[in-house]
Amino acid sequence: MATLVLTAVGNVFGGPIGGAIGATLGQIIDRNLLFKPKGREGPRLTELAVQGSSYGAPIPRLFGTMRVAGSVIWATDLVEHRATSGGKGRPKVTSYSYTASFAVALSSRPILGVGRIWADGNLLRGAAGDWKSATNFRLLTGGEDQPVDPLIASAEGAALAPAHRGIAYAVFEDLALEDFGNRIPSLTFEVTADAAPVTVGAVAQAVSDGVVRDAGGSAAIDGFSAYGENARAVVAVLGQIGGCRFAPVGDAIEMRAPGVGAVATVEDAGAPRRARSIRPIETVPQSIAVAHYDPARDYQTGRQRATRPGAGRRGETVDAPAAIGAGAAKALATAMLARAEAERVRRRVTSDVAAIAVAPGDRVAIAGEDGLWRVTGATLERMAVTLDLLAERWATAPVAASSGRVLGAPDAVAGTTILHAFELPALDEALLSEPRLTIVAAGSAPGWRRAALRTSLDGGARWTAIGGSALPATLGVVAAGVPWAPATLVDRRSEILVDLAHDGMTLSGADAGALDRGANLALVGDELLQFGAADQRAARRWRLRDLLRGRRGTALADHAAGDRFVLIEAEAALTLSLAAAPGQAVQVAAEAVSDVAETSVVLTGASILPPAPVGLAFDDDADGGATIRWRRRGRSGWRWRDGADTPLGEEREHYRVTIVPTGAAARTLAVDTPVARVTAAERAAGSVGVTVAQIGTNGASPAATIVIRPHDPRL
Repeated sequence: MATLVLTAVGNVFGGPIGGAIGATLGQIIDRNLLFKPKGREGPRLTELAVQGSSYGAPIPRLFGTMRVAGSVIWATDLVEHRATSGGKGRPKVTSYSYTASFAVALSSRPILGVGRIWADGNLLRGAAGDWKSATNFRLLTGGEDQPVDPLIASAEGAALAPAHRGIAYAVFEDLALEDFGNRIPSLTFEVTADAAPVTVGAVAQAVSDGVVRDAGGSAAIDGFSAYGENARAVVAVLGQIGGCRFAPVGDAIEMRAPGVGAVATVEDAGAPRRARSIRPIETVPQSIAVAHYDPARDYQTGRQRATRPGAGRRGETVDAPAAIGAGAAKALATAMLARAEAERVRRRVTSDVAAIAVAPGDRVAIAGEDGLWRVTGATLERMAVTLDLLAERWATAPVAASSGRVLGAPDAVAGTTILHAFELPALDEALLSEPRLTIVAAGSAPGWRRAALRTSLDGGARWTAIGGSALPATLGVVAAGVPWAPATLVDRRSEILVDLAHDGMTLSGADAGALDRGANLALVGDELLQFGAADQRAARRWRLRDLLRGRRGTALADHAAGDRFVLIEAEAALTLSLAAAPGQAVQVAAEAVSDVAETSVVLTGASILPPAPVGLAFDDDADGGATIRWRRRGRSGWRWRDGADTPLGEEREHYRVTIVPTGAAARTLAVDTPVARVTAAERAAGSVGVTVAQIGTNGASPAATIVIRPHDPRL
């Protein structure tokens, strides 16, 4: 008598593995670490959620595309960086920032690349490969010729630094930790190990080093992390996911997908009625839910459920720790439930020795009967073969499913950095003694957040860090020419077409009261103006109307297409006092996560000098000369709240008047009242040019000019 006893390994509602290995075959498998009897369970959904650093922890084998938490295998201490701003009469401010360098193991088999990276649940690297925080990043894909990472070699010494060949890992060099509470964040990675989805059979064959052979036709999955302390548990999980059966073939095990494999026909010489049994429907779960990693949900856990009508209230949940879409998970749950219902029917067949070739895991048909069966056990005794069978059902109708509402981490691309620096009149009406530079920055895409700023006063030979930029500004360029208009009236004739940097920027109108309080102040070219109406004409294009021109004493001008447009908002502008003089050039650099932008500006003194006088006019004198009068303006009092004269804002009222007669030498006057006189002799030769500049505490204003025509005694 010879008996082959087969016991179940794992149990998935009737057992996809369903069978044990005979003594001889079992020893072979155990030696190959496939079915060691006592070992850690296979991967579970929770094991991919948290980055670890435990010494000796297993590193998963990755297949397909999967989101995984790696293991930190090397790290430096935090590095402190100090930046000091101020000095030369201004208080010094020292700011501190921290970076860290470390390596994270991802897979114990080679990979193709890494896509998105999450840090503490937020995107650190987007789908376009753009970084949200500053770092240097290198990926070592795990090849057998993998070199030693240069950073690790420099820190540990070339002789002590391992190459980690066969292990794919990522190296972060000087990752800025400001966004992560000055600590190394918990990282997860979207890793692509294979160019296309993989099958559970192919994964099982790779994990078992060929002990389990893929018979083909098994379910495709987007990704899988083979995580666990032995291959047996991993293969069991794969068999559960795919609904596969296992059959001994020679010195190995063949993994067969549902409906795959030849069908042998056997004769039943026993008593069919006595050998057939049906378990009560209550033994079958009323519902089966499959928990899985859903690629449509950034690989967060999804759950799909299949239910049956009828008696029973028991539900089951199956962990499928693989990247599977919602539809595939729903189909998996439906197939599991259908198999559980079908496998209520059991059958025992007694045949002659012709059936000795039929082994556990094979598919059979019974001569003269409908249906297919799966062999779960075989006994040879007294020249008769007894087969234990389960009814087989492998085909299920396709099903549709939804991943639900997806609230993934925002993945806004930063684009390129746009940087502007300019000197404005002091908008807070402070009487400054040093030039104040205004710096604004933004990106060409909505994901831009900020940049580290530096300035240089010596042509770039030395740079001074001044901290980070303010909030992203609303800025763009003028799309069409804008004519000159006076500052004394609301310009209702002109309109400005503005193309903003990206369609995430918006503008809005303002009523008269809001405009009086300073709303909708913008820099167009070098002219400050306000707009009362803003209409969106396209995704990025806006039309501005009801214009107040030449605000804060800035020069009125024509504007050409391409001139800058910057909405002036306190929260989006960084102001910096400089120990410099008008006429000096200042270079500004903005270092964002992915690029560096530079600009240069020549200080005009607009923040510390009085604006140019206005209202220049002259009267003819009886003797043929002319008397010139003008009005001064000040650095404060622009809202004119009390109806009185504009505050002087300077140590004293003083003017420099330059008279340039035709064909004669210029004459310069210094006067303390807004009045000057041109003599009859100076007018005799022709027109006379006159310029007037107010001399303020910190220097002279821009000059205002008038031309006095020759005196005509007939007028």
